[in-house]
Amino acid sequence: MTYIGRKGCVIAGDKRRIGFYGPEQAREKLEEELYSGKIKTREELVKRAVEHGITLNISNDAEKVREIGDVVVGEVRSKTTYETKRKRIYATTGVFNIIELLGSDIKTIKSGESSIIVFGNKYTQQMAEKSIKKYWKSKINLITIGKIFESVMEEVANETPSVSPKYDVIIKYPIIDTKEAKELLRSTILQDVKELEKWRNELQENMIKTSQNIQMATKIIIQGNIGTVTYVKDNEIGIRLEEGVEALDTDWNILAKPSETIKMNVKNQSNVSKGDLVVIENEDLRIKRNKESVICEFILCKAE
Repeated sequence: MTYIGRKGCVIAGDKRRIGFYGPEQAREKLEEELYSGKIKTREELVKRAVEHGITLNISNDAEKVREIGDVVVGEVRSKTTYETKRKRIYATTGVFNIIELLGSDIKTIKSGESSIIVFGNKYTQQMAEKSIKKYWKSKINLITIGKIFESVMEEVANETPSVSPKYDVIIKYPIIDTKEAKELLRSTILQDVKELEKWRNELQENMIKTSQNIQMATKIIIQGNIGTVTYVKDNEIGIRLEEGVEALDTDWNILAKPSETIKMNVKNQSNVSKGDLVVIENEDLRIKRNKESVICEFILCKAE
């Protein structure tokens, strides 16, 4: 819920998120029951989920409202298989913008001035609007509006498990004219959406890297022949890698390919001779002939 007035703005949001996992048709039916008000308690929701064969992930730590300088921001979102849809309100003294995003791309943007805006499903919107009218007075200040929003949040949470009993309320009093307010919203939205795009790109890169790490980890050698000693120089030894063996750094970059020589180390050079076979046994790298430990600072993997 957001109040936008001539002297400032107030925003309130609950902290519940619900994930539905299961067959699409059953999932949609359960969501319809919840968001139409047929399900009144968390216990009923869990029971109906079991009956529909749906797994739920219910959390009460979502950040649906926040502040950026003199601007308050509220967001509701829904996830599809491939993308996240977001509906956001940005508000400050006397003005607001509502934008809809698919991923980090702005699809629609609407502007307005003094108003009360309620996000949510149709059922929670109706309940919230009814409660606001019940408490509203002709002359009212921002602090009182904050208290009204708190009462509304508590009443709605008692009627539906889609809203948590925990909530956040933010009040802002920036003294700016309409022109300044509109420019403030414009610049704030541009920067905030830019940050969202940056976050999404970083998340995608991390997911790709994680996928690569999982794939590469399956190639790490934990048993078998590694190569043959080609030289011994102090505690440094050269190992000519066997066919099917390569050496990689921690970023999975190739340091040495099969049949190439790479440097390793030993603690006692007198226990190593040219021609010795280096192996991994029970995940330990050693000289096969006498079990002398061999030290390397890279990863030994199966070559493609």
